[in-house]
Amino acid sequence: MISFEHITKVYSNGVKGLEDVNLCINDGEFVSIIGLSGAGKSTLLRSINRLIDVTSGNITVNGTSITKAGKSELRKIRRHICMISQNFNLVKRSTVQMNVLSGRLGYYSTIKSILGLFSKEDYQRTVEALEQVGLSDKLHTRSDELSGGQQQRVSIARTLVQQADIILADEPVASLDPVTSRKILSDLQDINRRLGKTVIVNIHSVELAKEFSTRVIAMKSGRIVFDGTPEELTEEELIRIYGKSFSAEQAEAKL
Repeated sequence: MISFEHITKVYSNGVKGLEDVNLCINDGEFVSIIGLSGAGKSTLLRSINRLIDVTSGNITVNGTSITKAGKSELRKIRRHICMISQNFNLVKRSTVQMNVLSGRLGYYSTIKSILGLFSKEDYQRTVEALEQVGLSDKLHTRSDELSGGQQQRVSIARTLVQQADIILADEPVASLDPVTSRKILSDLQDINRRLGKTVIVNIHSVELAKEFSTRVIAMKSGRIVFDGTPEELTEEELIRIYGKSFSAEQAEAKL
């Protein structure tokens, strides 16, 4: 479980990214975070693995405070949390195999990480992960030779190899076409359902949020203004969140 207790984040320019956020996300949920640009979606997501330090409050992951964790403890906690971004975060000149294997770096010493001394078991995990995302034939392909959708699937394979319990996805389909976007979200949904992983997606598309999530959280000005099921996200709620009336399809187009 991920727990936010009175979380506030104030940036150096005085802007409040988060304001007194209280939230619990249970194991195995598929949560989409929606809202206008600047609403606090990315700040919320990135505070979970402490890519962003909060100003006040406490965030716990499975009962352990990540907010107060020291360097060594933070490294251990982050083994169980992975991040997928819209920019894929791949070493483009490296092979698909090496990019997927990087998901295991948190389990190795600094020297072994630098030298790339991975175990046979981890090489096998890489093969199996690529099979699950349909990229078995790309094992030795350079990552910059892949399409955007394929690169994002490499990112997903990396999370499988990392064996993380929590998958954070920050606009994972922002740069992809509609068909590929649904494929990526379908892959994440499959991981959520089949492996019981907690998936939290920051996404602009209301339509996709409602289609793939079990729970939707909406943010506005750093606060949570909606927290419920996709079915509860009515037209009236969308008006309250976005400030004007439009359908889910219009929301996807305009945001």
